[in-house]
Amino acid sequence: MSALFEFLLRMGDNTLVLGHRVSEWCGHAPILEEDIALANTALDLIGQTQMWLGLAAEVEGKGRTADDLAYRRDVIDFRNCLLTELPNRDFGHTLMRQFLFDAWHKLMLTRLCDSSDERVAAIAMKALKEVSYHLERSADTVIGLGDGTEESHAKMQSALNRLWPYVGEMFEADSVDDLNAQEGVTVNPSELRADYDRIVYDVMSDATLTIPDSRFAHRGGRDGSRHTEHLGHMLAVMQFLPRAYPDARW
Repeated sequence: MSALFEFLLRMGDNTLVLGHRVSEWCGHAPILEEDIALANTALDLIGQTQMWLGLAAEVEGKGRTADDLAYRRDVIDFRNCLLTELPNRDFGHTLMRQFLFDAWHKLMLTRLCDSSDERVAAIAMKALKEVSYHLERSADTVIGLGDGTEESHAKMQSALNRLWPYVGEMFEADSVDDLNAQEGVTVNPSELRADYDRIVYDVMSDATLTIPDSRFAHRGGRDGSRHTEHLGHMLAVMQFLPRAYPDARW
């Protein structure tokens, strides 16, 4: 498995899994405006998935498609960050998770616009326009709820406490990251941490929220040793139709 293929899976799996999680709010958001906004965010992420996994299938060269990679892999083969697969819980929790991912996502896409691989750069430039809006919206919502009522503040602090331990995984580098960085395809994710912390700290300050102790960060498992309880249940739902009716067309 090439380093480029592995990287493309990571990018595509992040957007696929988070996009599906966000789509679970369709018809259930607290107000109609948020229902539409969350649905649009999910559509953006799934569209990005199509590009990342489509290129991954091309790079692999085994005749698979983006749909094959999305629907016909088992849970152990997914490479998304654990943050993206965590259950939605309540609305504030969902938007806090979105913000924490959006901040990383925008930084990564910005750097990928200068990738030595023109295909990667093209996808990044297209996705960056959408993700810039995602970050603006999620940051504003986190601030509004964090610096809102006593109840909304408490719920947002609880969400941050629960989600912060998963943030560190997004910046952990391995041999795949090292190889791609050496070839100029991508950036070593550890290089994004300082800028990420500045973005998050500024938003949390405006939201009057306290960032938890980083010593208790969750260790990820992109080598397949991940905890799969949440993702396994989600994939069972997401992949039901393609597995029940293989090769169906409509």
